[in-house]
Amino acid sequence: MVRSTVYALLVVAAVAVIVAVMFLPVLQISGTSMSETLWDGDILVAFSSTQYETGEVIAFYYNNTILVKRVIAVSGDWVDIDEEGNVTVNNVRLEEPYISEKARGTCDIELPYQVPEGKIFVMGDHRATSVDSRTSAIGCIGEEHLVGKILFRVWPLSELGIIQ
Repeated sequence: MVRSTVYALLVVAAVAVIVAVMFLPVLQISGTSMSETLWDGDILVAFSSTQYETGEVIAFYYNNTILVKRVIAVSGDWVDIDEEGNVTVNNVRLEEPYISEKARGTCDIELPYQVPEGKIFVMGDHRATSVDSRTSAIGCIGEEHLVGKILFRVWPLSELGIIQ
């Protein structure tokens, strides 16, 4: 009976690990590039997906680190950012209630910029300090580097809920 209980527990643990890694990864925020939306130390749950839309918060791999940013544009879209930090996608200015302060930030790409096929243009919500697709160091994110959409925050408990 002890042996069957141990086997059952091992199977349950293995299934839980597979689900957590493959379908619902749990991530902890480190840094301030998403400030006002996400804070240093927040713990989040992501959902693996193949479809991403403008405005969604996503996680992706960059240099063996997982970064969290917001989708600004997808394949084929044209992105432009003026000196005041106003972002336009396909000549339509984005309404961005999730940012507290507009800034152009570090930008070494030539604007307007067309997002290449199979790529996503991302930016952090704290525009003045975020290093993101505006720099050639990170650039646009390939689909092979995506972890998933950020669904909700589980820690701190006072901020428990869906991420907008």
